[in-house]
Amino acid sequence: MTMALPAAFLSEDQFTCSICLEVFNNPVSTPCGHSFCQACISYYWDGGGGAKFYQCPLCKESFRKRPELHINRTLKEITEQFKEMANAGEPMDGREGGVEDPNSHHHHLALSPPQRPGEMPETIFTEMMTLFQQLPTPGFPPSYPNDPQPQSPNSEPLDPPPPYSPPHRRRYTLSGPGDSSPNVPLCPIHPRGLEFFCRTDNTCVCCNCVETGDHRGHNVIPAKREWHNKKSQVGIVELELKNLICVRESKVEEIHNSLREIQAAAERETDGTVCMFSKLISSLKRCQAEVLEVVEMTRRAVEHRAQGLLRELEEEIAELKKRSTSLSQLALSEDYVLFLRRFPALSTPPQAKDWSSVSVGSQLTSGVILRTVNQMMERFGEEMQKLPKACQQSLLDQSVPRPNPKIRRVQEYADDITLDANTAHQRLIISADGRQVHCGDRNQSVPDNPERFDRVVCVLARQGFNSGRHYWEVEVGAKTDWDLGVASRSVNRKGKVKVSPAHGYWFLSLRDRTEYAFRTESSTNLTVSLRPSRIGIYVDYDKGLVSFYNVEARLLIYTFTDHFSDTIHAFFSPCTNKSGRNEAPLIICPVAKTE
Repeated sequence: MTMALPAAFLSEDQFTCSICLEVFNNPVSTPCGHSFCQACISYYWDGGGGAKFYQCPLCKESFRKRPELHINRTLKEITEQFKEMANAGEPMDGREGGVEDPNSHHHHLALSPPQRPGEMPETIFTEMMTLFQQLPTPGFPPSYPNDPQPQSPNSEPLDPPPPYSPPHRRRYTLSGPGDSSPNVPLCPIHPRGLEFFCRTDNTCVCCNCVETGDHRGHNVIPAKREWHNKKSQVGIVELELKNLICVRESKVEEIHNSLREIQAAAERETDGTVCMFSKLISSLKRCQAEVLEVVEMTRRAVEHRAQGLLRELEEEIAELKKRSTSLSQLALSEDYVLFLRRFPALSTPPQAKDWSSVSVGSQLTSGVILRTVNQMMERFGEEMQKLPKACQQSLLDQSVPRPNPKIRRVQEYADDITLDANTAHQRLIISADGRQVHCGDRNQSVPDNPERFDRVVCVLARQGFNSGRHYWEVEVGAKTDWDLGVASRSVNRKGKVKVSPAHGYWFLSLRDRTEYAFRTESSTNLTVSLRPSRIGIYVDYDKGLVSFYNVEARLLIYTFTDHFSDTIHAFFSPCTNKSGRNEAPLIICPVAKTE
């Protein structure tokens, strides 16, 4: 049932997608209530710079999970009617393509004011407003023209809703309102509104400036269209700025965490150093006490021996003095009988010890202990002087990568590597010389060879290795994603592919510009301090070794050791082009030995 509404008019702005600035094509609505072309909002979200959330381009409401969008069929039907009226170029009264009540129709026309050129007939507006009212309200089920009308408890029809009264009448044009809005600034030269924008001079102009003024022949479009165009770009720029801010805030937090970790590490180093030096001082004191104890024990032993010798000498001296006294008394005796009897015993020398070889040294240890201690302290002092410099050098060695001279040696095993187009995925584009590969936007028409990969955007080299040492270099430039390494000839190339050494793949990966990893069963994440623009790959088949180098910096990135049992080929994957952000090719470069 058609509602009786007062005359009103619609403009193209009400059916324009704010992203492409064209009339809706398969319109969809976001959870926040705004509508866009299905392709436009999908492209907008797909090109969000790797953001982890999705945002409405108009109100900036963010959705953590990508909304499932379905075509708004009612809005699509209204838009199609709008397009038909725009293409007709004349007013439509709704009589074609259907049957209507003539009485009702003529009665409605009789109540309507005369139609002015460029305006939409009230009957058409009434029909479109009826369709607008059938749009589902959030939280309520949608209603359709054939659905039964809700009934009141008394089974009487509900009152019809009040007629819609638009706030003002607008002309129907495809470029915006036909009359200048009272809020539009006037041209300083002509008394007309600045309703156009000159892209050549980057300024707003009026229609007279475009037709007869200085801007004649310039690139001019309606100002509101340019405004909507620039306004739609604000969301993308804002999202990019937010991503940049997020990355830098993460870096600030990372630096703050590093400062806290440095402070904690400095405290640990300080406590550990004080503890170690305290132990060293305690050890020195203990060693000093032990040395002094040895000296004291040596002194006591020497004194004990000297005292024994003195007692023994004193006893012998006393015995000899006693014999001398007895001999002197015997000489004074007048009794010759007594003299002759005692003289033999006194004149015979007693058995005495030979003291000529007995001595006690005046130096306790001949200076051995002191000389040993002096030598040890000299060496200790030299090492202690080296300690601060050694600690400082260790810190510098950790913070500044040192060039690896081994890269000069592995470059001696350089091979001439070219790509095998028969193994390339359908989206990969190989150069004529077979040394460059990049990912296109769509699959190419190529034969489905058994050796061609059909799920993974990768390609193998023509040359295979089953012994010896081999080396090649690949220019990766500023690509955001790539895979480089080797793969076994017998790997699975159809359907889903598992990439790990156990499945015949040994390669290094870059994701999102900064995330490096070697693809093991669970990826081995790597920390790469200097971003390489040229990667060197070295393979020693007999040792089962594959190594990756930063050629410019002459640094080893990573080495993996395994066992090769099949012929292996160089493996390349430029990854998908990420809507143009990763479209640069992988380039096999001639090897120039670094100095």
